[in-house]
Amino acid sequence: MRIIVSGGGTGGHIYPALATVKRLMAQEKNTQVLYIGSQRGLEGNIVPDAGFDFKPLRVQGFHRSLSLDNVKTIYLFLKATREAKKYLEAFKPDVVVGTGGYVSGPVLYAAQQMGIPTVIHEQNSVVGVTNKFLARKVTKVGVAFPAALPAFKANLATVVGNPRAQEVVDGQGSFNWDEIGLKADVPTVLVFGGSQGAIKINASMVATLNDFADKPYQVIFVTGSKRYDDVKQQMTEKNITVAKNVAVVPYISNMPQLMPRVSLVVGRAGATSLAEQTALGKPMILIPSPYVTNDHQTKNARSLASAGAAEMITEDSLSGTTLFATIDQLMTDDNKRQVMTNAAMKMGVPDAADQFIGLIKSAIQ
Repeated sequence: MRIIVSGGGTGGHIYPALATVKRLMAQEKNTQVLYIGSQRGLEGNIVPDAGFDFKPLRVQGFHRSLSLDNVKTIYLFLKATREAKKYLEAFKPDVVVGTGGYVSGPVLYAAQQMGIPTVIHEQNSVVGVTNKFLARKVTKVGVAFPAALPAFKANLATVVGNPRAQEVVDGQGSFNWDEIGLKADVPTVLVFGGSQGAIKINASMVATLNDFADKPYQVIFVTGSKRYDDVKQQMTEKNITVAKNVAVVPYISNMPQLMPRVSLVVGRAGATSLAEQTALGKPMILIPSPYVTNDHQTKNARSLASAGAAEMITEDSLSGTTLFATIDQLMTDDNKRQVMTNAAMKMGVPDAADQFIGLIKSAIQ
């Protein structure tokens, strides 16, 4: 198979695309892949580092308010569409797959104009602007959440989960607990606000760190690399000495090896994280970011909370007190966590990459 994939801007669009093509290449050794991404997006570094051919396009997003800059956005879109057609003509793909982000718009639009089958993947409960635009002429749609189905024409979209989840479920290797000074045989809470860290989650954790001392469980508090020094300074100002059952670290490089071994996950409600955690059956405390488009993290979190797989704390109600109380309640109630695990596993799709690949193949049959 010859496949072009496009998606970018954030890891939430990039990693599902990479998980899909990696799995496809493992299944079919003769698969040829070209990744088309934005000139300034994270994909410009991530994709080549993963060993895939990469072609850049210059694009930018629309402003939601009236702005002269939107004229430039349209100009760049049309120019990028012409450039994408050249890449398509040279590569001759069997199918073009988009995983979201502005850059996937001109790539799949060009493919649709050329009569090439197209498939899009929507990771969130709320469908993004680019995918809404492409859905008018797309061949197939895969979604991670059933809540996204009504946004598409009847029978066009299929729930396949998020391909990144299978990569985590299939991940091998052990986690070295000695590196963070904790024990492998103690129930563990993982708290993290994403790779960059989340200011209010960090501040709330600092406010309640001392409360975790002598608890029958341990805590890994991942601050985010950019926030680590700020957290350490806050701890110094408050004269906080980290208890033996708590590890404060800037970053966990091998999260896929750690995630299966924790008892509770506390963090944001981004699509990729939720896909990984539900596929693994992890109880969750979700603190959705209010700073994302269409408040989609809140909708993601509500869908899991309604199913009994998660507790949700809004950013407005987040504090050291509310965070500790919710963590402690769940970590001292094994039965409650088991109920949440069962609910999460019902929502998770551990073979999501295989399901999405099946959908892609059906688009070209």
